[in-house]
Amino acid sequence: MVRVSGKSLQVMAQRLCGKIPPARFATLVTFRDSDSNPIDQGILLYFPAPRSFTGEDVLELQCHGSPVLLQILLQRCLELGARLAEPGEFTRRAYLNDKLDLTQAEALADLINASTAQAARSAVRSLSGDFSRAVRELVDSLIGIRLAIEATIDFPDDEVETVAVGRQSDRLNRLRHDLSAILSRATQGSLLRDGLRVVLAGPPNVGKSSLLNRLAGEERAIVTDIPGTTRDMLRETIQVEGIPLHIIDTAGLREPVDLVEKLGIERSLREIEQADVVVRMADARTQLEQQDHAIPAPLTMDFFGQQIVVHNKCDLAGIPAHRYSEDSLVHVFISALTGEGIDLLHDEFLRIAGWQGHGEEVILARGRHLQALRAAANHIDHALVELQRSELCAEELRLAQEELNSITGEFTPDDLLGEIFSSFCIGK
Repeated sequence: MVRVSGKSLQVMAQRLCGKIPPARFATLVTFRDSDSNPIDQGILLYFPAPRSFTGEDVLELQCHGSPVLLQILLQRCLELGARLAEPGEFTRRAYLNDKLDLTQAEALADLINASTAQAARSAVRSLSGDFSRAVRELVDSLIGIRLAIEATIDFPDDEVETVAVGRQSDRLNRLRHDLSAILSRATQGSLLRDGLRVVLAGPPNVGKSSLLNRLAGEERAIVTDIPGTTRDMLRETIQVEGIPLHIIDTAGLREPVDLVEKLGIERSLREIEQADVVVRMADARTQLEQQDHAIPAPLTMDFFGQQIVVHNKCDLAGIPAHRYSEDSLVHVFISALTGEGIDLLHDEFLRIAGWQGHGEEVILARGRHLQALRAAANHIDHALVELQRSELCAEELRLAQEELNSITGEFTPDDLLGEIFSSFCIGK
């Protein structure tokens, strides 16, 4: 399909297929070149402004699925005065023409890029306006409180001020509670959107590749008894209760025997530095301390903020699958071969993620949404402290409203818009 958005596209349609199509009806037409030779027979849809996705006239040209035909049709549109769209330009025009707010525009990109079913469902809810409505309800409450507070500045009557302070304290506390609830949903949604980056690390032959295969549910990595089989990273994305886990199997950490293995180990250490969770693999038949001698210095017990020690091959060691904590470090005994203890490992991933299991209620939030919500909450906290000093309280509330408005894009710098819409594909 080729999509065109702009002004007065009836003329383009007339020259392209010899007729002006009826609005919002699928019309069978023959697309023609500049010499009236047929390009292809296909479907033409015409959406006149403002009842279109972008708010402008829109043509959708559907032809047979040949890349060559699409290129010819696209070239014909360029000859008739169109130009190639920039990344995200269709959605940006929809935003600028008030067909979408900024959270809905971002939700469209999230829907396209969703890696799990739950993420897709959350994106659809945001696209339909759930997140926007929640933020606007906060803004409406905030405006009401601002009006009352600023009235005490303009009309500094003692009786009015006393009544206002008593009422607004309760209203601000309710607003803060509602904001906290949305922030919690958004934090969960950010996790649902981005997932966790999990790196499997440890010496050779402890079962990292076997664990990757078990988690992925298929043979993704080559497994042999030869140390150093894995020379480079293998990546696989899995889902645990809808949460994407980006699993990275790294080269075995030991003193390298050749240049290729050395390069693989160097890459492994770089992946470890960027990980959200490091799974330190060990052989359940051997003491962990004995295996640590083979691990390079950067991979130590206190190096990572989030890590799990997984003792693999518990079936060979005659040890049942179990979990225990020691010195704030979680140990999980599993068998990647038989699958024993994998459910315990899944539980640990969810615990580290802070997942609360409310997939149908979360808001598929981005980092900037979380930053704005936290900043707004911080300003409301300051407003509560400054409630007796109306000028300072009013200023904190104004700043909180600006943060919330930035989420839906009511007041958004142009450079932020460019960054957001540049992440879209050309066709959107």
